[in-house]
Amino acid sequence: MLMPKRVKFRKSQRGRRRGKAHRGSTVAFGDFGIKALQAGWITSRQIEACRIAITRTMKRDGQVWIRIFPDKPVSKKPLETRMGKGKGAPEFWVAVVKPGRIMFEVSGVSKEIALEALRLASHKLPIKTKVTVRPDYE
Repeated sequence: MLMPKRVKFRKSQRGRRRGKAHRGSTVAFGDFGIKALQAGWITSRQIEACRIAITRTMKRDGQVWIRIFPDKPVSKKPLETRMGKGKGAPEFWVAVVKPGRIMFEVSGVSKEIALEALRLASHKLPIKTKVTVRPDYE
């Protein structure tokens, strides 16, 4: 599973997911990509599930780019614990995604296989997405 090797701070605040993505909003490396239509947190488990779905559908042909990385720790307190006594321990890592962000890209396979692979991967994600094509793709 993806997670940073080291971080400046062990725990982070939740923050707000406002606005649209400016960086990473065009298909840059591959021919097809999954674009986020909503803001949300994508966990490292969901990213891994998408990667497996894409590579299995493409039968390990072509190439896959993961354009998001889970670098935000999410902490939780144990169940049935009273309030107080500080912030909980970090439980998992998430990538903060804004609308317009390209999350996955593929190339090196036919259009039908690529669209099917990205469709299956988008079912693993908790936000609305759409499949986009590079503008200069024939």
